[in-house]
Amino acid sequence: MSDIQVDFAWGKAGLNDRLPASDVVVIVDVLSFSTAVDVAVSRGAAVLPYRYRDATAAAFAAEQQAVLAGSRRDGGPSLSPPSLAALDAGARLVLPSPNGSTLSTLVGNKTAFAACLRNAAAVAAAVPADARVLVIAAGEHWPDGSLRPALEDLLGAGAVLARLNGRLSSDAAAAAGAYRELCDDLAGALTQCPSGQELIAAGYPDDVTWAADEGCSVAIPRLIDGAYRDGACL
Repeated sequence: MSDIQVDFAWGKAGLNDRLPASDVVVIVDVLSFSTAVDVAVSRGAAVLPYRYRDATAAAFAAEQQAVLAGSRRDGGPSLSPPSLAALDAGARLVLPSPNGSTLSTLVGNKTAFAACLRNAAAVAAAVPADARVLVIAAGEHWPDGSLRPALEDLLGAGAVLARLNGRLSSDAAAAAGAYRELCDDLAGALTQCPSGQELIAAGYPDDVTWAADEGCSVAIPRLIDGAYRDGACL
C-alpha cells in the first residue's frame, strides 16, 4: 500500500483519476479562477462555481439568488480579480470558467479548497495534517480542446505543495521544486508565461499583477454546499 499522502495532477483527467484516493482536493487556477475566488471571499462574498457562462448559467444564478459574472469587457464582476474588489459582504456570485470552476463542480463530497499564489500559505495551513491531499493544477486548453499545462498553475500548486507536510509523490515534489526555483520572481514568471502574455495583450495587466502577489491574502476559500466561502471566518 502506498504511503504517499500528498499528490499532484493536471486537469479534469487527473482529478477523476486521483479523486477516489484523496480526502482533500486543492484546485489551482491562478489566471484567473482561483485568484478571483480569493479576492471575492476575502470581501465576505460567496462564489458558486459553474461550468459555462451561457443561458443555463443565467438560470442557475437566478435560482441561487446570485449575480452572474460577465466577461471582462463588460466592466462588471468577472474572472478579472480587480473587478471583484468592491463586492459587498454577503454577495453571491456565480463565476463560470472552463478550468478551475469546472473542476470545482466535480469534487463531489470531498473537502475542497481553491488556492492561488496569494493564499497558498493560508490554504496549506488549513489542510488537515493526516489527510490524503490531491493538488490539481487546472491548466488551459489548446484550440483542439486538449490540456495545455500552464506555468502559473504549476507555480501555484507548487506554492501549496512546498508548505504541506507528509510524503509527497514524485509529481508533487517536482511541482514544489519548480516553485522553489522561480519563487524569487513570480511576477516575472507570470508576466512572461503564455497565459500572462495573453491577458496583457488583451489589456488586463492588472490581472497578472494581482495573481502574482504571493502571500497577500489569509483567505481560505473552502467549497461548502456548492459555494466557496472564506473558511477562515467559519
